[in-house]
Amino acid sequence: MIKEIKHPIIQNKLTLLRRKDTPSKDFRDAVEEIATFLTYEVARDFGLREIEIETPLTRCNSKILADDFIIVPILRAGLAMVNGALKIFPDAAVGHIGLVRDENTHTPIEYYKKLPPNIAGKKVLVVDPMLATGGSSAAALQMLKDSGAKDIIFICIISAPEGINLITREHPDIPIYTAAIDDHLNENCYIVPGLGDAGDRIFGTL
Repeated sequence: MIKEIKHPIIQNKLTLLRRKDTPSKDFRDAVEEIATFLTYEVARDFGLREIEIETPLTRCNSKILADDFIIVPILRAGLAMVNGALKIFPDAAVGHIGLVRDENTHTPIEYYKKLPPNIAGKKVLVVDPMLATGGSSAAALQMLKDSGAKDIIFICIISAPEGINLITREHPDIPIYTAAIDDHLNENCYIVPGLGDAGDRIFGTL
């Protein structure tokens, strides 16, 4: 399943990300804010369970989220989305997967993995601002499956058709939520029109 979230607030902030003269601080803030809105939309259909609570007046049955959650950013750019997602799921555990793209072959190279225990019984939200070729994302998703994860959702801000096609081919069971599906990848595997290198713009390493 591919779901493009076209909420007006998200689209407004997306324009800020696309502008080449947006400062790193404003860029980081917008990434975090979009992550909050996207995570909210992702949670729209999550299950609930009923518990008994005590109000100031009486006892009653009320509802809470049925699942436990793990947020997993793909390093390094995914880090900027974590706090935004935690605003929706403040009790979520946070894992980390580190992948770097070989600039010549454009294939992902793993350099770090740290995941919470008991991942199999939890809903895992993988966050990364960009879904370009899909190589790193597909590798991260496979790493999670190999670690026991069974309920995974991928959340990105901007995606390319090439990356979407790879994920849906290799991981047809994993839904993708994105704020924008852009036109294509250029010869350097950057998303067009895109926003440039998300990691460099987030951390000011241009």
